[in-house]
Amino acid sequence: MNRMIRIAAAAALALTFGGAFAQAAAINGEVKKIDEGAGKITLKHGPAKSLGMDEPMTMVYRVKDPALLKQVKVGDKVKFEAQEGDGGYTVTAIQKAK
Repeated sequence: MNRMIRIAAAAALALTFGGAFAQAAAINGEVKKIDEGAGKITLKHGPAKSLGMDEPMTMVYRVKDPALLKQVKVGDKVKFEAQEGDGGYTVTAIQKAK
């Protein structure tokens, strides 16, 4: 019984810290342009520490999944996650900011 409680507590702790890390990687931005044909989105955003960007800027990003572009429209305030790869920066997740 004690072992199950310890495992459950460890899982809860991992989920708590995992959520904090995911939130820390989120970047605040605004959608400026969507190019569904090219699978790209232009985002004006603040500092993106997870990408090594200390200054606010506007950039064109590829999207990992073109379906992400259907979740937002030009002018939306968003939170997104991105990663750097060989071909530049790619948005891996995006959602409207609350």
